[in-house]
Amino acid sequence: MAANQEKDVLHRYLVVGREALLWKLEGLSEYDVRRPLVPTGTNLLGLVKHVASVAADYFGDVFARPFPDPLPWFAPDAEPNADLWATADESRADILRLWDRAWSHADATIEALPLDATGVV
Repeated sequence: MAANQEKDVLHRYLVVGREALLWKLEGLSEYDVRRPLVPTGTNLLGLVKHVASVAADYFGDVFARPFPDPLPWFAPDAEPNADLWATADESRADILRLWDRAWSHADATIEALPLDATGVV
């Protein structure tokens, strides 16, 4: 398989995985997407926020393509694990917009770089 085909296959797996995560929110009430599921306070909407944030970082800074939006929950003075739950002032729409921007940025990075591009963590 050629490198471009391999990259396309890997990218497709990533797309399918992220679609599956968003699918988990479909039809759920605000209570259900925000309800803490574990002692840390993590909730489903927080998982979406976390995955979007990690995508923005790993497909951004790691490949010298910084994500343009600030992610305050990653600041040194942020509460630990603040990316794992949605705050009261973060709407579902806000987090889904972050998701869309982060994955658009990630997709652009994947498209722009070769499969063997080196990232620095």
